[in-house]
Amino acid sequence: MPKLLDTTLRDGEQTPGVSLKPEEKVWIANKLDGLGVDVIEAGSAITSKGEREGIKKIAEEDIEAEICSYTRLLEEDIDAANECNVDSIHLVVPVSELHIEKKMETDKEEVIEKTSNLIDYAKNQDLKVILSGEDSSRADLEFLCDVFSVGVEKGVDRLCYCDTVGVLKPEKTKKDIKELTKNFNIPIGIHCHNDLGYATPNTISALRNGAEEAHVTVNGIGERAGNASLEEVVMSGRKLYDLDFNIKPKLLYETSELVSRLTGIPLSANKPIVGENAFTHESGIHTHGVLTDSSTYEPISPSEVGRERKFTIGKHTGKSSVKAILEDMGVEADKEQLEEIVSRVKEIGDKGKKVTTADLQTIVETVLKIYKEAKVELEELTVVSGNKVTPTASVEIEVEGENILKSGTGTGPVDACIKAVRESISPVADIELEDYRVEAITGGSDALVEVIVRVKKGDKIVSARGARTDIIMASVEAMIEGVNRLMMEDEK
Repeated sequence: MPKLLDTTLRDGEQTPGVSLKPEEKVWIANKLDGLGVDVIEAGSAITSKGEREGIKKIAEEDIEAEICSYTRLLEEDIDAANECNVDSIHLVVPVSELHIEKKMETDKEEVIEKTSNLIDYAKNQDLKVILSGEDSSRADLEFLCDVFSVGVEKGVDRLCYCDTVGVLKPEKTKKDIKELTKNFNIPIGIHCHNDLGYATPNTISALRNGAEEAHVTVNGIGERAGNASLEEVVMSGRKLYDLDFNIKPKLLYETSELVSRLTGIPLSANKPIVGENAFTHESGIHTHGVLTDSSTYEPISPSEVGRERKFTIGKHTGKSSVKAILEDMGVEADKEQLEEIVSRVKEIGDKGKKVTTADLQTIVETVLKIYKEAKVELEELTVVSGNKVTPTASVEIEVEGENILKSGTGTGPVDACIKAVRESISPVADIELEDYRVEAITGGSDALVEVIVRVKKGDKIVSARGARTDIIMASVEAMIEGVNRLMMEDEK
C-alpha cells in the first residue's frame, strides 16, 4: 500500500499570503492524522521561532503519523529540526545543473560531498532521512542516481524524485521511476508541482510504476500553481487504478474545508472531489439521470468523500431538479404547479440571473397559492405607457368560467393594471387595495420582484404576493391571488 506524505503545513503554507499560527498547524496536523496520512511534513524548523513552536507542538501531540521537518544542505537546518523532536527530516538536495550552478553556485562534486556529510550528521542525531532530489525532472538521471547512491550507502530511509517546477510528463515519470526502483532497493517517493496541471497524473503514474510514497497537499495548495492534490490522488488512485491508501475518504471534505478556512484560500467551485460544484447538478437531463441512477453522471458517490448531492436551479433546470428540491423543502406540487414553477425559474435564468434559494421559495409560495382552487384566472394583459401617453391597461380574466374584459387608466402602468383588475372583478366582488409593497429578491434591474398586497372585501382583509421579473405581472398576480383568497374566505 503506497504511503502519503502530506506537505500542507510546509509546501502548502508557502502559498503566497498564507501564514499559519502554531495552534492552527496543530489543528490541521490532528485532522491529517485522523484522515490517515502516513507522514506529516510539519514545516521547515529553520524558518522562524513561530515555525519551530508549531512543529514542536505537533511533535508533542498524540499523533500516529511520522512527523517530519524540511531541511536544506545545512547543519543548522538539521539542528533546528532535531530541537523540535521530529521523527524525520526531508533533506532536499539540488540535482539539476540549473539549480546547482545558478542557485547553489557550486558544482556536482561539492553537492555529493555535502549530501554525504549531512546524512551522517542527521543519522548521528537518530533522525530518519528522506533524501529528495530537487528538480529531478530536469536533472541528468545518471547524476541523480549518483546522489541517491550516496544516500543509500549512508543509510537514508527513503528517496524522492521531485518535479519542482511541474514540467514532468507521465511517460517520463514512468521511465525514470522504473529506472530508480530497479537501481535502489529502498522506497522511492514522488513530489510533483502542478504548474502545467500534471501533478496528479504524474503522481499516479509514479505510484503505478514502483513509487511507494506520494507527496501531496490538501486542496493541492502550494507555491505557484500548487502541488499534487491529496484528495485527487487518493480518489483517482482508488477509482481508476485500484491504488489503496491508509486514508478515510469520508473525512476528505471536512479536512479540505478546515484547510481552506485556516489558510484563507477559497476552493474553486469546479475543484474535483471537494469543490462546491463537484456533486451539484442543474441540467435537467443530468438531474433526471442522477435521480434514476447516480452513476449516470457521478463517477463516485458524494457520501464516499463526506459530501451531499445538491441540485441547483437556473435556465438549464428541468422538472426533476425542481421536484427534488421541493421534496427537500417538504413541499408537494401537482403537475401543473410544477410546470409553472419551472417556467418561472427559466424566465429568470434566461436573463442571466442566478436563481437563489430565496427566489425559488418566493416562486413556489406564489405559484402554489395561485393554483390552489383558483376561481379567478388571468387570461390576457395588455399595457400601454409612455411619457406622452396616459398609462392604460386592458385585462381579461376568467371568473368561474366566464371571461370578463375590462380596462383602466392610472398614474403609471402598475396603477392602471390594478384598477383594471378591480374593475374586471367588480361584478362578483368589491375589492379594495389597502396596501401595496415591492421588494427585490435579487439585485439588479432584472431582479426577481416580489409584490405584496393587502386587499379588503367588507370586513375581511388578506395579504397576497406575486413574484416575477416583471413588476407589472407581479402586481397583477398579487391582486388576483388576493381576490382568490377573499373569495375562498367567503366560502368558509
